[in-house]
Amino acid sequence: MNMVRISTALVALCAVSVIAATPLDDRGRLEQDQPAPLDAEALMERSQRALHYAGDDMRSRVTMDLIDQNGGRRTREMTMLRRNVDGEDQRYFIYFHAPGEVRGMTFMVWKYPERNDDRWIYVPAVDLIRRIAADDSRSSFVGSDFTYEDISGRDVAADRHVFLRREPLGDRECDLVESVPVVATDHIRRLSWIATDSFLPLKEEYYDAQGDVFRVFTADTLEDVPVGGDSSHVVPTIVERVMRNLKTGHRTEVRLTSVAYNLGLNEDDFSERRMRRPPQDWIR
Repeated sequence: MNMVRISTALVALCAVSVIAATPLDDRGRLEQDQPAPLDAEALMERSQRALHYAGDDMRSRVTMDLIDQNGGRRTREMTMLRRNVDGEDQRYFIYFHAPGEVRGMTFMVWKYPERNDDRWIYVPAVDLIRRIAADDSRSSFVGSDFTYEDISGRDVAADRHVFLRREPLGDRECDLVESVPVVATDHIRRLSWIATDSFLPLKEEYYDAQGDVFRVFTADTLEDVPVGGDSSHVVPTIVERVMRNLKTGHRTEVRLTSVAYNLGLNEDDFSERRMRRPPQDWIR
């Protein structure tokens, strides 16, 4: 009889231990529907590929509105070209159409996942091609709230990533990942909401040294874009996005139109020579 009581007590104690070890949500309920922790680095790699590597190449017309806290607006129009080369390496080329003071300016990136990217900017007013140092990658891209690094992507290995949980963002299910820079930069952590269906980042929050959010990225509109004119093969693409600076009240709104993939861009379209003489077939 004593053995029965002891066994019953042990079973009850084990049950309590299991319940105590199970995560609770903010209302104290068991999180039975939460997924097992994911490989955060692999998830961020896949998100990086969804955002920056879709198709073999890509072209789009870009409108960038720089809006101050009083509603004042400055608009930049550009064409962006991108080509994937040798597996993980990439080439980016941006040509500025407007306004007049930046017309003809070009920006080019040779992206390498294992080392610092090569970046150049051409300023036609002084006929000068200037190389952008690697430590300038977090500086503003042509006065916007996006950085040079935001345009071509941040190396996944530059951060340590931790999967936090799965949660909805609006009507989309997302995986929430925390990323902490390995080397000190302008932020101490970043939170990313990664869509579980497309793997695109739908929101990012950047935290400063005081632990406050100072920049917020949102993907406001997604569209399925056909690849190579094949309507049966589409790529989910962020066509409207916003970066907000919460400390200055400034924001930058970006819209992509005429997005096309697999156009047959070649290596010569991404050379220093082309910075002065852009490929007219692609930018007109």
